[in-house]
Amino acid sequence: MDTTLTLPAELQATVEEAVARAVGERWASRIWASDTSLWTDDPEVATKIAHRLGWLHAPAYFTDEVAELTAFGEAIERDGYTDALVCGMGGSSLAPEVLAAVYPESDKGLRVHVLDSTDPAAVAALDETLDADKTIRVIATKSGTTTETLAFLAHYWALEEGRTGRFPHSKAGNEFVSITDPGEPLTAVPHSNYFRETFLNPSDVGGRYSALTYVGLVPAALLRLDLEALLEDSGIMAEATRADADDNPALVLGAVMAALAAAAGRDKLTFVIEPDLAPLGAWLEQLIAESTGKEGVGIVPVDGEPLGEPEVYGDDRVFVRLGPASDSEWHIEVDAKLEALTAAGHPLIDIRLDDASWVAGEFFRWEFATAVAGIALGVNPFDEPNVTESKQNTKEVLGIFSREGALPQGEPTAVRGPLRAWRQGGAEAAGVGGAAAGIDLVALLREHLARVPQNGYFQIGAYIAPSDTRTELLQALQANLRDGTRKATTLGYGPRFLHSTGQLHKGGAPTGCFIQLTNGHPQDLEIPGRDESFGVLVDAQAMGDFAAFGAHELPALRIDLGDDPESGLAELLTAVDEALA
Repeated sequence: MDTTLTLPAELQATVEEAVARAVGERWASRIWASDTSLWTDDPEVATKIAHRLGWLHAPAYFTDEVAELTAFGEAIERDGYTDALVCGMGGSSLAPEVLAAVYPESDKGLRVHVLDSTDPAAVAALDETLDADKTIRVIATKSGTTTETLAFLAHYWALEEGRTGRFPHSKAGNEFVSITDPGEPLTAVPHSNYFRETFLNPSDVGGRYSALTYVGLVPAALLRLDLEALLEDSGIMAEATRADADDNPALVLGAVMAALAAAAGRDKLTFVIEPDLAPLGAWLEQLIAESTGKEGVGIVPVDGEPLGEPEVYGDDRVFVRLGPASDSEWHIEVDAKLEALTAAGHPLIDIRLDDASWVAGEFFRWEFATAVAGIALGVNPFDEPNVTESKQNTKEVLGIFSREGALPQGEPTAVRGPLRAWRQGGAEAAGVGGAAAGIDLVALLREHLARVPQNGYFQIGAYIAPSDTRTELLQALQANLRDGTRKATTLGYGPRFLHSTGQLHKGGAPTGCFIQLTNGHPQDLEIPGRDESFGVLVDAQAMGDFAAFGAHELPALRIDLGDDPESGLAELLTAVDEALA
């Protein structure tokens, strides 16, 4: 493992002062001593923070659980299961996704899949792909009340009862495993007392800091990974973070990224990640955005944005290259582009791993670094005060649906082919008339794109079922916006980002300009025991999020892609190109 920091001369002193402060004030040892005064002087907040520091001890704590977890993974495989489906959101899903991607399939272990989309097409795609007889479902929810996760559970419980007979006269519960907290969260999960296995996480670990708990280790056991080695790697990194020294790999990282964001205005932390490690970007995105994006400040992680030439970037960037050294074509191309970017004055944090298996150590390094960044930025990195806004708005929208049998759509501001667009505040606020007046979507897009602040960024929030084709189209849109405006452009699938970057969008610096994408649901799926279907739920979540933007007076544009998202995205790409011309 080797980390190199490349800085323009004018930022060298800023960074050195930030690291010296962190070392001199003993931030590292004080974190390990659970000194909550690092983050707050408020006794009530301090108590809450003290109950969120259990992640520090996860590598040591869970080493004692290796034998149990290994036996569990062996038993599941021995019983003929070939696949595991992790149903969860945010911190409950992102670490398993990383582990499943990093470690190649072997002759032992299950294939691990993740469901974190309420779009009915996403649920149906997994139902069609996976053999229900050979798939164990992992229900992961820290609170026991996560709306999306409980909807997934209702769907799969009904499916199992349809296959094996109604419970308790069947063994439907044998097909489920749960990961939750003890006490009320456990009792809140329907049927959990009948599940094959329940893993109770320490309650003093927050969701986005839970990668090295059962959240990551249960999927790792199902993958039949070497759990002892994983925890050893994270333990090595944990020990390295204890020193109040300028060679502490996490202390320096946290101090640097906070200093560059706050003092130098370089708050767009742009990840360039080895392809085999690509899902790590989404995990880092949640960790950093949800931890630092509050009280009007924050670091904006940029994941998945195609790497461009120096002229398409503003002076608000810091680049992070992450992955093992290699002479592959990808690395040669990327390294050449990064060399050009550093020559143009952009900071680079270059983290070269011995190999991809060191990811467990990176989990801990970045958790610790993010806690350090919270100190430097003056925020509590362990709460998420703005996440509940969209959830409450969604609840209100679903209440309207229950009463009226329809969602409150309203008339679109503009229409073009399959695309329908709504601007926050409606057509009148847009100053361009409405769809009835024949307003061109291009005019609306041009006006919307001009609303991004000087130091701002675009966010594309796609409430559609993920696929490789859609991701390619969305990344093309992401690159076109970046190239046409020189603004950082982030991209996420909804509703997963509500449990991730959603905190930053509403609680961080008010510099985001938002494009929300939805689609139709010609093949909807009912949620057993609920008034709403999956299609209604995902649309209500989009509407709730859209309303939250309005409450914070943030520029937001909602565009429905129609029943064929690929065609809709292609049409949108054309319209955006015209708006940027």
